Amino acid sequence: MNLLDNKNVAIVYDRVNKWGGAERALLTLHEMFPRAPLYTAVYDPSRASWAKVFPKIYTTFLQNIPFAKSNHEYIGYLMPLAFETFDFSKYDLVISVTSEAAKGIITKPATLHVCYLLTPTRYLWSHYNLYFKNPILKFFSKPVVNYLKDWDKIASNKPDEIIAISTEVQRRIKNYYGKISQIIFPPVNLSKNLEEKIDFKEGKYHLVVSRLVTYKKVDLVVDTFNKLKLPLVIVGNGLEFNNLKLRAKNNIKFVRNISDKELCEYYKNAKALIMSQEEDFGMTSIEAQSFGVPVIAYNRGGAKDTVVDGMTGVLFEDQNIKSLTSAIAKCSKISFNHKYLVENAKNFSKERFKENLQRSLVRAYTSRGWGNSSLAKIS
Repeated sequence: MNLLDNKNVAIVYDRVNKWGGAERALLTLHEMFPRAPLYTAVYDPSRASWAKVFPKIYTTFLQNIPFAKSNHEYIGYLMPLAFETFDFSKYDLVISVTSEAAKGIITKPATLHVCYLLTPTRYLWSHYNLYFKNPILKFFSKPVVNYLKDWDKIASNKPDEIIAISTEVQRRIKNYYGKISQIIFPPVNLSKNLEEKIDFKEGKYHLVVSRLVTYKKVDLVVDTFNKLKLPLVIVGNGLEFNNLKLRAKNNIKFVRNISDKELCEYYKNAKALIMSQEEDFGMTSIEAQSFGVPVIAYNRGGAKDTVVDGMTGVLFEDQNIKSLTSAIAKCSKISFNHKYLVENAKNFSKERFKENLQRSLVRAYTSRGWGNSSLAKIS
């Protein structure tokens, strides 16, 4: 028995309408707390079938706005009010997973609120200039943005504990919110990969696995490989899919809507994964390494936690063709120890995440005198 076994737990997430790294974390939390319901602003079952495992999903008034499920960017100003309407008075522990407003939920002193912070809200802080490049949009949105920034800072004080997903996110939390946080890397489901006896072989192509949106900088990779004329496979979908495909030459292949099994095959046959963007963490880096595939990554953000330069990949300093080309050439000359890459990936396993989070939650309880420390054991 451990301290958390008899606790009434709830999980909170910004919106349930897609699939990605944060959603993997939510499913891991469900494994840890199978009776915990999920609270969210909006829920779209057609785009988030993974969420059906939760015993109950509670939504806000935004669920009744027809376009809100898929166009949440237009109702950001309503998110604070939406999350403040939830009542968590019956719960002992609430875990919010958020990159926006879910951290602003209101809880009573008897409820422990732990926030697993994916990043301080991107469009308000770290990526503001990217989201508001248009000067007209920037001008007219300023009153709303200022309101949301003020609310966001206040909301950062609501959790009793904040956990960051990477060193970069920890730095942003300190910079934008003035808060101290601990780091627990997100869970990457590696078990099936690591149980296989992988036949390490020379890759056939370089690989990108990413959502195809502007800030992911996939256009840089396309432009670089247009020049190098080397084989490149891009796995992903998004608003930039058609633009990138039109931009690419015949040596670049685009793949979307594939199964996990098919994705594994693309990883196994890759020379290296390329991450040209600044990621909050970057799960694809770990997925690639779990197959013994090195990573060529921009030396910012989460890549600094996951890529050991010269050992599990190559880091490059500037987001331009010259810098990326140099990194590709450098990577091709290194004889990587594929088994070392696989071992590095194990540091980011789902099991490691569960252990670290369990310890953190127990520590948060006992430090407040809310539990019997003799029960504070990891099951």
